[in-house]
Amino acid sequence: MDRLKSIDLFAGIGGIRLGFEQAFGDSIETVFASEWDAHARETYRSNFKDRFEIAGDITKIQESDVPPFDICLAGFPCQAFSLAGQRKGFADDFKGMARGTLFFDAARICAEHRPKVIFCENVKGLAIHDRGRTFEIIKGTLREMGYEVRSAVLNSKDFGVPQNRERIYIVAFRGDVDCSGFEFPGPTDGSKRIRDILEDAPIPSRYYLSERYLETLRRHRSRHEEKGHGFGYVIRGWDDVAGAIVCGGMGRERNLIIDDRPRDAARAAFMRGEANGEGVRKLTPREWARLQGYPDGFELRLADTHTYRQLGNSVTVPVIRAIAERVRAVLEAGGGGGAGGGNSRC
Repeated sequence: MDRLKSIDLFAGIGGIRLGFEQAFGDSIETVFASEWDAHARETYRSNFKDRFEIAGDITKIQESDVPPFDICLAGFPCQAFSLAGQRKGFADDFKGMARGTLFFDAARICAEHRPKVIFCENVKGLAIHDRGRTFEIIKGTLREMGYEVRSAVLNSKDFGVPQNRERIYIVAFRGDVDCSGFEFPGPTDGSKRIRDILEDAPIPSRYYLSERYLETLRRHRSRHEEKGHGFGYVIRGWDDVAGAIVCGGMGRERNLIIDDRPRDAARAAFMRGEANGEGVRKLTPREWARLQGYPDGFELRLADTHTYRQLGNSVTVPVIRAIAERVRAVLEAGGGGGAGGGNSRC
């Protein structure tokens, strides 16, 4: 198979790219990346040594600005379709950026270059948003462009990481690619638990909740329990699977653990009051990275606030790799010609 060229749209910190590079090895080369968040671009540059500059706002990128490519990786923003958000879909606007319509910017770039494969990832709620109409529009757009569309909801906990994270994955093959043998991967490893991703002790004291803050969380959960709601902090056992990590603060507070191992005695300057005596702490950024399947060599240089948000917004790398391995098998079996495309053989 000739070396394939890929582009990385809505790149974040590069999780989708990393999964494809793990699956394709030297058979893939990233030739273009776009990410609007400056902090995410900084983490991306720390881990991928590209000769090109990372582009910013995709709405300002012309199709001619993008070099030819064979595979499009597009983890378009999920907030517009998330069950945890307001689910405005294509009407969603955030800081002047219509997040719900950014898929169509990826589509216009692909319509111009006609790659062999378009890969997308999003929240599970995309499939049911607006009674399924939003998802049908997305699939219909790809089909009108001449692509055969496959999709599946996969859970990260089935792929070697202890995180209960369901996401929808879309793989669209150009019409002249024989994808009749393509199937999404089944579970590969459901054995991992939180204890498998914990850092060695001592853990810095700043990750242990202050007694004052823990009491605030207790009162908050009690108020919601009285109203019959399920909101509030969650303490997970070491032999449990973590809940989905998300970019907001509750992604941390719903994945607390009790860690009574020795801790680093240095007290965080911003901690109000003493650390709680029960050993309740949040998971560290590196532990979050492990929940997403990032290798320990992946550099996390920024402040924790940025790193938690980036990892919560990212993808689970082993799931991406498992799908990418199936995509590679299709392309190696005879993945179509250059630009253009004929009739589908899926």
